[in-house]
Amino acid sequence: MLDARAFFEAQRWPHGVTCPFCNKRETVSPLRGESMGPGWYFCNSCNRQKFTVRTGSVMERSHIPLAKWALGFRLMAASKKGMSAKQIERMLGITYRAAWFMCHRIREAMRDDKADPIGGEGKIIEAHETFVGGKAKNVHKGKPIPKKAPVVALVERSGKLRARHVVDVTAKSLRKVLDTRANKKSELHTDEAAVYLWLGREFAKHRTVNHSAKEYVSKDGQVYVNTAESFFAIFKRGIYGTFHALSEKHLHRYTTEFEFRWNHRAALEIDDEARTSAAIKGAAGKRLTYRPSDSAQDA
Repeated sequence: MLDARAFFEAQRWPHGVTCPFCNKRETVSPLRGESMGPGWYFCNSCNRQKFTVRTGSVMERSHIPLAKWALGFRLMAASKKGMSAKQIERMLGITYRAAWFMCHRIREAMRDDKADPIGGEGKIIEAHETFVGGKAKNVHKGKPIPKKAPVVALVERSGKLRARHVVDVTAKSLRKVLDTRANKKSELHTDEAAVYLWLGREFAKHRTVNHSAKEYVSKDGQVYVNTAESFFAIFKRGIYGTFHALSEKHLHRYTTEFEFRWNHRAALEIDDEARTSAAIKGAAGKRLTYRPSDSAQDA
């Protein structure tokens, strides 16, 4: 337990224990009382408020031991196609309810609030979309046909990715993603979908491939959306092979998880240890509770 606590403290406070309320280090002291146990601190600048490494993070008010939290972060960061809550339940020896909530808290830690738009002058962005949901042929007789949920991905060639669950694949919905997640000085590559015709004019250049004519790479070999397709292949293998089914209500959290692993992949010289560390550092300053408002999709 002490080793796990020291590990989390080193990840969150590499320069020394810092107050999560006022961000000061010089006014922080450890609590010496035996009743409190190790890992408790107080800050003189904040009316002696008590805190631990869990305070102000996705682990706050959790009764799961820190050693199991560390393993949960490692498993989800290192599993390319995801790790189901049932598997977390079995491996960590906790209840399914605790495992399910732990997974969503870790996905919240993986969310990058400071993500800059990808691309830029001289760079290429691929834009593509897919639909997540069951197939009509697999629906039992008398049951309603499931609604498919659209997910759009913007991928910078040899760079990072931005994936978002959108309400529909219309110019209005896609414009919001392109305006906030892509640098308009980039060259945009898409398929022949008409929705991109006007949106593409806002970029430095817009080139397309005609999928309906079975053209997947342009004749010069420069235009394609295969990188985005590669992300969707991993994403769907995770959904169908690991999670099997998921609610549209939480789809944005799963896209965040797969986006995080893509942006911290081995091709960018980031190994499992560094990926886990990045997820743990992202846990600070975030909370996730059972309240319905916390299930809403982030913008």
